[in-house]
Amino acid sequence: MKAHILAVAVLISVVADSPANAADLKQPFIVPEAKPASSDGWTFAASPYFWGAGISGDVGQFGLPAIHLDSDFGDILKDLDFGFMAVGEARHGRFSVFGDIIYTKVSSEAATPLGIVAGRVDATSETFAGLVGAGYAVFQDGRSTIDVVAGARLWHASTEFSFSGGLLDGVSGSDGATWVDAIAGVRGRHFLTDSLYLSAWGLVGAGQADLDWDLAAGVGYEFNHKISAVAGYRALGVDYSNDGFVFDVVQQGPILGLILRF
Repeated sequence: MKAHILAVAVLISVVADSPANAADLKQPFIVPEAKPASSDGWTFAASPYFWGAGISGDVGQFGLPAIHLDSDFGDILKDLDFGFMAVGEARHGRFSVFGDIIYTKVSSEAATPLGIVAGRVDATSETFAGLVGAGYAVFQDGRSTIDVVAGARLWHASTEFSFSGGLLDGVSGSDGATWVDAIAGVRGRHFLTDSLYLSAWGLVGAGQADLDWDLAAGVGYEFNHKISAVAGYRALGVDYSNDGFVFDVVQQGPILGLILRF
């Protein structure tokens, strides 16, 4: 199988595309905290979200040289089997804990030249990125909140391929990697009116990857105390390589999400 077929499948799977991986849609940073309440209890928020991200960068698997890929969201969507993205947050006073999940599965197939070595090759790629962390509000004034946050992100990317027909009929293989990075940064939110707000966050870190970063900004509207909608833009990058497995990519695109508080 040609190297570019495998690499395209792997890269495509990273995008949630519905990404990586926005504004108030992605990381817990996406979920705006509930306005400071008078009670001393916990408040909770959950947000399923859509991230229309394209992807660019270098990927290498199966011992093949890394190749460069540059795909927009439309290219990715046509091969997407399943994508799920959601973020949740619990807050108590100035303290918060949060989690963010991105999972995508992408399948692609291609005919091989002449069909002698193989008639067709099928590739299925899966990508998971899960973030857990905690934050502390260093500034709160009723309309604005600024948190410092820290956490860890778990990544997993894998690809399986199989040949049918020709000399390689029935031959299959797989390659993948799992790694963890520590990250830290800030997030903020400011209400322009009682319902309209701005939100943004920035994270950076490293660990098993050489670099892991995340930036987003968006505008949200609070319909009532329990339901909000948010739209914005997010960019997520990671640079990981180990033993021939290369995953050095940037995902970026618009995000749209629904925030439920309880």
